[in-house]
Amino acid sequence: MLASTISLPKAEISDRGVRFASEVDGATLEITPERSIQIQHALGADIIMAFDECTPYPADERVARTGVRRTLAWLERCAKTHAGRRDQALFGIVQGSTYRPLRESCAQAVVAMDLPGVAIGGVSVGEGHELLVQVTGWMAPLLPEDKPRYLMGVGLPEDVLAAIGLGIDMFDCVIPTRYARSATVFTGRGRVRLTNRRYRRDGYPIDPTCDCATCAAGFTRAYLHHLFAANEILSAILASVHNVRFYQRLVGEARRAILEGGFAEFREAFLADYRTSAGSGDATHR
Repeated sequence: MLASTISLPKAEISDRGVRFASEVDGATLEITPERSIQIQHALGADIIMAFDECTPYPADERVARTGVRRTLAWLERCAKTHAGRRDQALFGIVQGSTYRPLRESCAQAVVAMDLPGVAIGGVSVGEGHELLVQVTGWMAPLLPEDKPRYLMGVGLPEDVLAAIGLGIDMFDCVIPTRYARSATVFTGRGRVRLTNRRYRRDGYPIDPTCDCATCAAGFTRAYLHHLFAANEILSAILASVHNVRFYQRLVGEARRAILEGGFAEFREAFLADYRTSAGSGDATHR
């Protein structure tokens, strides 16, 4: 759970926690580190996250430093509230924006708490691919090799593959479904915008090489184009099914390449095809 000006632009953030207005009735609500953990206990998730302050980008060093101080203080409170639970794994989160000394000091403090896993937060917030890779490259060597390394909020296929190459194990992101709702689907040859007029009479599936339920069932680009034009909710569902499967296949192939000792070659080959078509913003398959 995040306490950030990104997810809650009108929130009041203090050392105690976060106060914000309910979107339902406008009532003032407060989330503290303790309350955050209690909620996650009730949800019963296998992995739960410490309450942190996700610093927006760009941010000056003073703001980033305050975020690190708060994140570490809140982590201690979260760990105290979670103490004694063995059924849920609590992950700490490293913050620090794009300031390497802040990132390193935060990582050292989080690692010292010896939690089941460590997350890198505060990336994919507008800093771009190069800075994302740079920050991840700073952090990954500082995190334990025998525990999951989780990169939060990432991301696009090129971001995921870059991070895997740096030693990241876990990701989460809204991109597969968010892009699907706007008629953008992923393929090995780039992104396809299904509202493009060229697909009005296209009888091919989104990706002929894909085994997702959407492609395997024979739903065509023309049909999906029609669904989006008609604003049918089925359009986003079918596109989301495809995009989620695309990411499953991508990381599955990456894992296989790692086990076979050929990840670098796999990544280069994938990006060569993907970027060639993605450069035009609309890939085609025949």
